[in-house]
Amino acid sequence: MKRNTLFLLITLLLSLTISWLVADKVVETKLSAAAAEADGGRSSAIAGAHGVTNRTVIRTDMGDFSDAAETAVHTVVYVKVVKRAAKMPSSIMDLIFGFATPKDQVGMGSGVIIREDGYIVTNNHVIDGADQIEVTLANNKPYPAKLVGTDPATDIALLKIDEDSLPAIVLGDSDNLRLGEWVLAIGSPYDLRSTITAGIVSAKGRSLPNYDGQYRVESFIQTDAAVNPGNSGGALINTLGELVGINTSIISLTGSYAGYSFAVPVNIVRKITEDFIRYGEARRALLGISMTDITDSMARQFNLDSMEGVYVAEVQPNSAAEKGGIRIGDIITEINLNRVRNGAAVQEQMNRLRPGEQAVISVQRGGKQIELIVSL
Repeated sequence: MKRNTLFLLITLLLSLTISWLVADKVVETKLSAAAAEADGGRSSAIAGAHGVTNRTVIRTDMGDFSDAAETAVHTVVYVKVVKRAAKMPSSIMDLIFGFATPKDQVGMGSGVIIREDGYIVTNNHVIDGADQIEVTLANNKPYPAKLVGTDPATDIALLKIDEDSLPAIVLGDSDNLRLGEWVLAIGSPYDLRSTITAGIVSAKGRSLPNYDGQYRVESFIQTDAAVNPGNSGGALINTLGELVGINTSIISLTGSYAGYSFAVPVNIVRKITEDFIRYGEARRALLGISMTDITDSMARQFNLDSMEGVYVAEVQPNSAAEKGGIRIGDIITEINLNRVRNGAAVQEQMNRLRPGEQAVISVQRGGKQIELIVSL
């Protein structure tokens, strides 16, 4: 009796083991087939070509940028700038023997169509001093362009051509950009039109050394997408094909791409171009403070939890800041619910506002968080 019971138990265990192995093999086969089908059969073809037939190769490709690139590239234009040469003798010999006709200076850059009715954004430094501006679309059709407005502080300029139903780019939101996010730069470096390069967002809120002392509004998007002379004024887009910045400058010892490039955030571009169209000029609200970034010693001195924000070093009399209750020693941490980590971020937020508007400014004062409503 015991032998029969033992025999039945062994038989049952063997049956269960065989069933489990068969079921596992069936599931593995179905999963492999599904993976091959999802891959369009490419994995099987690759495996067969290399003599591998007893296992499934699963590909893990990075995202494809083709859709974004092919859509946005038609909105990026080539900008040709002509500066007329002064027709005057340069020496006494020219006066005696006559002088050769001076040659005009020709420059180039890029631009982005932001409205179907012919509005094109580019850099101020691309068209600065131009006597003639010509825009060539992606279909190689040239147009004379009129300068609508220019703002050296943000290095943004707006052009207009007489054409309708143009392919206009979709404006994204530069505030939503994340560090490490893929971006594409589109422009005409070295006269190579409609060139597309890829990189990631390396940093946000960057400012560059200001050697000429001119007023600047800088909160650049830093990227490692290759940008060279001729890319200026071109598009920086995300993987959805949305405009997130206007490529402006590079850091390089040679003048060519060396790893880092900078773009004006589209949220600044949007406000400046709207001002150009509405008022013919950029209208900038003034807060009326002098500020400095928080240092490690300041954080220890004021017992701060972090080094984010800006220290208010001066409040101008009768300014919007003074009337709104901002004091020397306050630390500004937010403007309209947007965190500001440094002075560049404060400039970016303020540059979105116009005179007469209000801003909700959060400050740290005496260990407390205070919200102030400031009329600019």
